[in-house]
Amino acid sequence: MNRSGVFLAAAGILALVAIVVGVPHTSGQKPSPVPLDPTPVPVISPGVPTVHDGSLVMTTRLSNPFISPGRQDVYMTVDLAAVDVPGETRSPVNLAMVIDRSGSMSGFKLNQAKNAARELVAQLRATDRLTIVHYGSDVKSLAGMLATAENKQRMLAYIDGIWDDGGTNIGEALTTARDLLSVARSDYKVNRLILVSDGQPTEGIVDFQGLTGIVRELRGLGVSLSSIGVGDDFNEQLMASLAEVGAGAYGYLQDASQLSSIFQKDLNAAGTLVARGVSLTFVVPAGAQLDQALGYSQVTRSGSTVTIAMPDFSARQHERVVLHFVVDGVRDGQSVDVSQVELRYGDLLSGHDVKSETRVAAMTSSNVETVQRNQDKDAVVLAARARAAANSQAAAELLGNGDRDGAQRLLQANEVLFDQAAATAGVGAVAEDRKAQKDLVRGALEAKSDDDVRQWKKATNSSARKAYGLMGSTY
Repeated sequence: MNRSGVFLAAAGILALVAIVVGVPHTSGQKPSPVPLDPTPVPVISPGVPTVHDGSLVMTTRLSNPFISPGRQDVYMTVDLAAVDVPGETRSPVNLAMVIDRSGSMSGFKLNQAKNAARELVAQLRATDRLTIVHYGSDVKSLAGMLATAENKQRMLAYIDGIWDDGGTNIGEALTTARDLLSVARSDYKVNRLILVSDGQPTEGIVDFQGLTGIVRELRGLGVSLSSIGVGDDFNEQLMASLAEVGAGAYGYLQDASQLSSIFQKDLNAAGTLVARGVSLTFVVPAGAQLDQALGYSQVTRSGSTVTIAMPDFSARQHERVVLHFVVDGVRDGQSVDVSQVELRYGDLLSGHDVKSETRVAAMTSSNVETVQRNQDKDAVVLAARARAAANSQAAAELLGNGDRDGAQRLLQANEVLFDQAAATAGVGAVAEDRKAQKDLVRGALEAKSDDDVRQWKKATNSSARKAYGLMGSTY
């Protein structure tokens, strides 16, 4: 366990400066005259707290390490980075590939999905195990088997026999894959399900709670799930939520021909896991309030404690959480606790459970220049980026509902956010954000048909996930 007091050093520096400035002269000499325009005493911002107790490194930042007296907004960023494992070979995986073959997948999309499945089979090693499930109104499957040369031929023949038919019975497909994976689950360190769909669930279990409940059961069994939506008709909120609950990755693809590279990425990610069961807990003291964890849906609150479920981490994976706090700086020179942050996970490299902690606090100062001069430029930019992502997602909803004026107003508000960030961090720090913002506005203006609007909406939401900080878990 590693505890780091965040701003104690800064408080000490301020106290020392106060002591030195206030010491009276006792040498008998006349004190030197005080200049009329004294140079301000430099304030040294504290370092960025980093905690590294296992396979994950946690770094926390505050947009405003120094705050003015009174209630105000502060943004915290928490970065989690998985270690690299040089020379490490991919672990064997127990994998289920679940493919939608409903009528809407007919033709090009299904052919591309089958081609991607064939290429995935080619990537498997003899120690990997693969289950193939495909579904329309009914569900059919090939029981899991080791990917030996002989079995690969059976897998390829089975893929060739998949044809489009019927509705979209996602629920039964998931439970079938769960049962087939469970046969060999205890034999593998890594158990993974990849779901591909282009439509809305229309048969069997169709409600959000029922489907996410199946995925929670999978997680309880140690099986992670990645979801990939193809085209512009699938239920985006459902597919993204299944991936978040399933601690896997989410991908939006306009073109099913991109499935092959996504399958390969997911296979490699699953085979290089270093941490699972990852969660961040924020214990918020009196005088502070955690208003929102931007972009994250798997958040639970219990009194002053907030817990966020994170994805499983593969080697080199990086995820970020941006949080909005409201804090109260009571008096000048006071250290204000913002939150105690706890990181918990199962470390697959050491085989132990890890708990890391750090305390994040701000220093109150009535000197406006001190507050402004010591803003964390990186945290300010990341907060602006996440806030803009929230506006963009809201704009996507408005545009999808036909409110173009409302969507444009939200997108224009993003320009103000990036202007404010540029004033602190410099124009270059948000140059790419502004370029992406212009592309976003142009895409909204050019989206005329319903199909165009749906595609723009899904692409916008997918980009927003990365802007929030869900980087390694968004394809």
